[in-house]
Amino acid sequence: MRFATTASAVLAASAAVLVLPCTAAHAIGDDGSQAPPSGGAGGASGSTLTASAATTRIKVTQQSGGKGDSTRPLAPVDPNWEPPACWYEPVATPQQLKDAVARLKRNPNGDLVPVTPSLSWGEELMVDHYEKGQDNTDSGFSYKNYNLGKDGMFWRGVINKNRENDADSYDCERTLFWQNANTLPDDDHAPTPGILAGYAYDKINVPRTEVELKPAARSTVNLPTWAWLDKATFKEVKVRAELPEAGVWAETTAKPVALHLNPGTEDAETYPASGDCAINDDGSIGAPYTKGDAERTPPCGVRYLRATDGAPYQLKASVTWEISWEGSGGARGDLPDGTFETTQAMTVQEIQSVNR
Repeated sequence: MRFATTASAVLAASAAVLVLPCTAAHAIGDDGSQAPPSGGAGGASGSTLTASAATTRIKVTQQSGGKGDSTRPLAPVDPNWEPPACWYEPVATPQQLKDAVARLKRNPNGDLVPVTPSLSWGEELMVDHYEKGQDNTDSGFSYKNYNLGKDGMFWRGVINKNRENDADSYDCERTLFWQNANTLPDDDHAPTPGILAGYAYDKINVPRTEVELKPAARSTVNLPTWAWLDKATFKEVKVRAELPEAGVWAETTAKPVALHLNPGTEDAETYPASGDCAINDDGSIGAPYTKGDAERTPPCGVRYLRATDGAPYQLKASVTWEISWEGSGGARGDLPDGTFETTQAMTVQEIQSVNR
């Protein structure tokens, strides 16, 4: 568990767990719907979930493409890019916080209250800060009677489950704080559309598309192998991330833009020479092989100069996906391109001519 306790802060405080209404992160189903949360931190208790550092209210939905068992995540072209490590989210209304502290009072032997992703408080501190309006820790904040009657929610840091062991995930350590309705915290880790767009990027899965080849698995020395991708299987993928309580959303779109061929040996030539096959106007890449094309140069393909000796060559095909996003308030921007690579075994024979 990430939650830590501070002896000097809670020595005299009774301990109990804070139970708040919260929605766990959902997995995307094949039909684009969200699957129910499964196990992990944040068990159900009636209509509530126990709060945890990696529990988020962000709703993720697949808007288009990227469905099915054959989909796989993208790898960012920029090796230094990472999805957000943490951000702030609303976790409780004034009444919900009051009810949670009331449960603390009834059960002084429970767990401590997580007020940040790594800090927990007991009953005494919770009552002082959120009920009595007293600050006994020099933190510089307190709230009288849980801010009942005010329009807004209490917020707390959330960490990205995929980065919970990173040092950056400790950057959202503001103690459970108040935020007026329809506003975002003045903080670099506020859940802006840009933050949600980065979160959605991390959820993008693209089709595991194998490049069409002719010949498919057995080529011939000095004769070109044609490669292409049909437009019907090469479509953009869009993922939406939304934080309803904060009124913020973003849709991140991955659009296929190019195919790169790596023949798997230096004894080969690619078409074009760079190995980068651009996307056509109709959304396809390359051109299908037709009868009579054996001696022609393909717009996208490879020509092997030496036969394989036992083990086949590993032809790698990397599809580049251009990433952009748009979000609430008219926000929009770009994120690093992503790639997805497949490998196909190619046996090359010495025969100088072949009927196709």
